[in-house]
Amino acid sequence: MTSLSFPNLLEPRSPMRFVPLAILVAVLATLPFVLPNVWYFDVAIRIAANITVVIALNLLIGHCGQISLGHAGFFGLGAYGSAILTSLYAWPPMLALAATAIVVGLLAWLVAVAILRLQGHYLAMATLGLGIIVSIVLTNESAFTGGPDGMSVPDFAVFGLRIAGEKAWYWVFAGLVVAAVVFATNIVESPAGRALRALHGSEIAARVVGIDTASFKTRVFALSAVVAAVMGSLSAHYMGFITPGVAGFSKSVELVTMVVVGGLASVWGSVFGAALLTLLPDVLAHLEGWETLAFGMILVATMIFLPRGIVPSLVAFFTKKEG
Repeated sequence: MTSLSFPNLLEPRSPMRFVPLAILVAVLATLPFVLPNVWYFDVAIRIAANITVVIALNLLIGHCGQISLGHAGFFGLGAYGSAILTSLYAWPPMLALAATAIVVGLLAWLVAVAILRLQGHYLAMATLGLGIIVSIVLTNESAFTGGPDGMSVPDFAVFGLRIAGEKAWYWVFAGLVVAAVVFATNIVESPAGRALRALHGSEIAARVVGIDTASFKTRVFALSAVVAAVMGSLSAHYMGFITPGVAGFSKSVELVTMVVVGGLASVWGSVFGAALLTLLPDVLAHLEGWETLAFGMILVATMIFLPRGIVPSLVAFFTKKEG
């Protein structure tokens, strides 16, 4: 029976497979030397955080075929878990991050065992309800979370070394983007990745050939939740202040939209979709009130003319053209 095992990252591969990764690393390494001010660093950090979360979410939606409209809840739990443990109980930030990720992973596992038995719209509604519950709890438990007003988050430190300033945080988030791309790419190209694609194509057929579909869905759901929680924790320490909005419904929809626009079942689609939709509102801000309309029109046009997502559609177009 197929199991979710992670392949050796050093396994020999075609050199061409490393070209996109090499380009990504080159871009990330160059950006700190060309970004003109702190605002641009902040945008780059937000893009990197979203990319990492969306890559993991795409494993669930694109490869596993399981929709989730509540992943912002896991992001928010990660953010508030670290904030509460470090500010109220004086835990070391690294320990708080690890403990929060473990708790969120266990919670996601338990939730997945129940809700991943559902299909289609029922699953979407269940995950939506989960996200709303998390948001309500974070808003109402003001003794711990500060309520709607939010709460301050201490600086992040590792072995006494404090991470401070946008440039230092940029390198942290950039490193996590590269790690997420390598990790997800190797999962997709492994036997586990082929099993996930089989599950997405037909769950019944996947079970017939011996794939433990329930176990796969549960593990990927928990994995994507842990990634969201870790990025929530780091984002909270970077921002220094959080509100329940980090776990809001709009954030969940934003993450799913990034997956769909970039391209389902595409690691590089996740990178492009998250970067585009994080940057686009700032680019359209000069439209003075029309930015929401313009943003919506761009999304609609993308879905009409590039229904498979931007990256898969462009790859298919150029491959067909060359053939």
